[in-house]
Amino acid sequence: MYPASIKRKLKHLSLALLTTGIISGCSEAPQQQAGFGMQPAKVSVTHVTTQSVPFNIELPATLLGNKEVEIRARVSGLIESRNFDEGQYITAGQSLFTIELKPFQLELEKAQADLHAAEANVEQAKREKNRLEKLKDERSVSKRDFDNAVSAYDIALANLESAKVALNEAQLDLDYAQVKAPVSGIIGRERESQGSYVSGPTVLLTELTDTSTMRARFGFSEREQLAMRKDVESGTLTLPKNNEFDATIILQDGSLYAKQGKVNFSDVRVNRFTGTSELQALIANPNGELRPGQFVRVQLSGAVRNEAIVVPQRAVLDNGTGKFVYVATENEKGMTVALPAPVQVGEWVQLNGENMWVIRSGLQPQQPVIVEGMARIFFPGMPVNVAAEGE
Repeated sequence: MYPASIKRKLKHLSLALLTTGIISGCSEAPQQQAGFGMQPAKVSVTHVTTQSVPFNIELPATLLGNKEVEIRARVSGLIESRNFDEGQYITAGQSLFTIELKPFQLELEKAQADLHAAEANVEQAKREKNRLEKLKDERSVSKRDFDNAVSAYDIALANLESAKVALNEAQLDLDYAQVKAPVSGIIGRERESQGSYVSGPTVLLTELTDTSTMRARFGFSEREQLAMRKDVESGTLTLPKNNEFDATIILQDGSLYAKQGKVNFSDVRVNRFTGTSELQALIANPNGELRPGQFVRVQLSGAVRNEAIVVPQRAVLDNGTGKFVYVATENEKGMTVALPAPVQVGEWVQLNGENMWVIRSGLQPQQPVIVEGMARIFFPGMPVNVAAEGE
């Protein structure tokens, strides 16, 4: 227990401290109420302007060779030899497979013999016709015998033509027994090995792909195409001539393929299952870096968005119901406050190394959009202090 004198001193000290706290609290209360307990947020703004910006489209795509050929034999027979190494580069006209040649050589020899026989028959029929023609003039032979001789000659001529066709067919079959590459490209694996019997073109022997030029095929949604057409009609979008977009390949690791291609085909039909129409771009591939079957992304460029409003991407916020920006606006009391402005965004563009949103609606030129300090704005209408340019 403290002595009575000490208790009195402690009581007076407590009352003094309590009085000081009350006075201090009363002096700060008006200031807190006047400013909602916080100073105006310091922000930076950019004044909205219009400018023409590139309009790019990025879509998933699949790569194919410029020519993808199924190699099949046109004749039946045993595979005598395979004349290539799997995966090697093949030039047009190079022999790939040899079908057993002996049966076709024999057929060729037989056709040649039949041709000689037909030629001899023509000569004999011609001589007989000429002989009877002289006798006919001397009235030593009946008209019927002469007519038969003429018919026999005509038949002999027809048989000769048939023999020539048969010889050409036999020569063609012998040539077809050497299965040759119709185009240059990379050969695939063999599907039928040496010694196998192939029954003509129904059997796939291998596949050959021309990779010197690649085709990038991709789908473009009908909804996006309709939106582009409306923008073109309104003058806000300019497309490249003949819709020949430049095509840049974006690889799986995000890197860009060095060669740029051109869109050369757009299907008029819309796929009823996907709602897209197919487009194709051709890309040079001299070093074989691109491979058939690759999944890539293709960026189409060459179009221009005319007089577009663009703002930095960091200025556009999302409150769960839509995107908006803060605009520095003077209220009725003359204070600068941050008011949200709902916006409809378009595509992303990159200007001077900075990612930007194209604003389709919601902003007007010269409006001061807040681009820095949005994290300090805790509620709509909060007072802000706009920093001067360069701060």
